[in-house]
Amino acid sequence: MSTETSSAAEQHRHLALEWIDAFNARDDDRERAARTTGYVAHAPDSLQLPALDDAAWREFLGVFLEGFPDLHLEVQEAAADEGMTAQRILFTGTHTGPFLGLPATGRKVRFYAIEINRMADGKVAEHWFQMDALMLFGQLGLKVVPGPRLLPRVLATQVKGLVGRGRRATP
Repeated sequence: MSTETSSAAEQHRHLALEWIDAFNARDDDRERAARTTGYVAHAPDSLQLPALDDAAWREFLGVFLEGFPDLHLEVQEAAADEGMTAQRILFTGTHTGPFLGLPATGRKVRFYAIEINRMADGKVAEHWFQMDALMLFGQLGLKVVPGPRLLPRVLATQVKGLVGRGRRATP
């Protein structure tokens, strides 16, 4: 890797960290300045959201901040090259406001996310993230129930396990 490539990668890694710092400081101007004009975020498919432009991204973050006003992001690991950054981020906060229809529980949460950013002109141009929603929802006391396609397989596995145990218990 050339020195030029190495310095571009380090600059991108630093810029992505600055963006997280701006979010933690709730510095909207600095956080917005870290993104390009045509910024687009891609939520996990499980959230069933379209690509988020700048305004939709701020609205998405607003939902989290309403539920977790003390939400804090800590970059655990980061890597970068001349065009992309990747980060493993620890999210911590306290559920003191409404979140996705769930009233405040007062529970502290701790979950991880993986974020990938495409950098352009020294800013974040495109952002992908995958968060551990099962961990988050579980800490809020919510249980994930299998959908109609998965439920029969889950039940069949449970029944096979019970039948197998019943056979072993018979002399």
